Formats: sequence, structure tokens, C-alpha cells
Amino acid sequence: MSKQVAVILSGCGVQDGAEIYETTLTLLRLDQLGIGYRCFAPDIVQHHVIDHRHGEPVPDEARNALTESARLARGEISELAELDPQAFDAVILPGGFGVAKTLSDFAVAGSDMQVLDAVAAPLVAFHEARKPIGLMCIAPVLVPRLFGEGIAVTIGHDPAVSGAISAMGGLHRGCKVDDIVVDFEHRIVTTPAYMLAERISEAASGIFKLVDRIDELIDR
Repeated sequence: MSKQVAVILSGCGVQDGAEIYETTLTLLRLDQLGIGYRCFAPDIVQHHVIDHRHGEPVPDEARNALTESARLARGEISELAELDPQAFDAVILPGGFGVAKTLSDFAVAGSDMQVLDAVAAPLVAFHEARKPIGLMCIAPVLVPRLFGEGIAVTIGHDPAVSGAISAMGGLHRGCKVDDIVVDFEHRIVTTPAYMLAERISEAASGIFKLVDRIDELIDR
């Protein structure tokens, strides 16, 4: 039986959901390695909807995070409440502002953030079972709030976001776009992805390394 990885999404689109390229690159690398995966998303209304052509909120429009995430997963997706950590070897969270707006309130509350219960519960279960966890782009901000202080993560080198991670007790490490930070004790792997990437190939380098390291950690 092949390894199985859960992928948690937050919508469809960098400004209000899951980052499309980060998600696609993650799924591509898992498939290249022969690793099975299943996508999950919460069945809730997104924080808001952004017109990605103009970068502006769309008034009086609401979208469901699960329905939007299904676009990325080509319909092959499950509601997050159905995620059973015992059925998977690891979990990966692509970035995108849906992580900071819908899966948590980091975009509004900063270091006082809270994480959606439906997201926190399975992630904590993966961590307690010592199963590898991969997070990219803005998603590493969840780590200190969910798993405690002193865990090494990266979002690249953005001073405001790294400062918020430090304020929550996290241990931020500067990192280039094509590299990863691994906390071996906690089995957590992070990469900057589009916090730094200017081209899809730059994002791919770090994301592929993250997935490769998750694959290695599953075997340990």
C-alpha cells in the first residue's frame, strides 16, 4: 500500500483561498513520488471574495471554501471534518491568504490569531502522532499557535510575519525561496514558496524539496 498524504486547502486563489500554483506543485510532486493523496477543505463560507484581476474585495458576494477548493482538486475532495489522521502518513498545507483569512484570523489579528477548530483538531492529532507536517508560504504562522513554542519554521524573511511568529513563541529561520527549514524533533517542514517566489520555477524548487523531505520523514 502506498503512502498517503492529506492536503488541506482553503479555497481557490492566492488572495482569498489556497494558492493555485503551490497546490498544483504539491500534488504534482506527490504523484511523481508515487504517494497517494486526498484533498480536504472546511465546509464554511470564506472570509471574503477577492477579484483577482484588480485585487479588490467583491461586495455582497460569498463563496464556500469547500466548493472553491473542489476546483483545484478537480472535484476529488472531502469535507475537512472527514479527515482521519490515522488514515494518512502526513499532512501538507499549501499557502494562500485563505490560510490567514479563513483557516485562521491571522490577517486581522496577527500574533493574537486563532485557528479554526476544524483545522486545529486534525493538525494537532497529526502532530501528537508524530506524523510529518508540511506547510508553505503563509501557512507556517499556524505552527506556534497550534503546537507550542520553540519550533523552527520559515516564511522567508518578511519582518512583519516573522515577527508575529516570534511573538507567538515560534522560532523563525530565514530561508531562500528554493530551500526548506526542517524541525526534526517536531517533524515539521516549511518553505517560503510565494512569500518570496517571483516565478513558478522558484516556488517549485522549495515545494519539491518539502515534499521530498516529508516522504523521507514518513520512513523514519
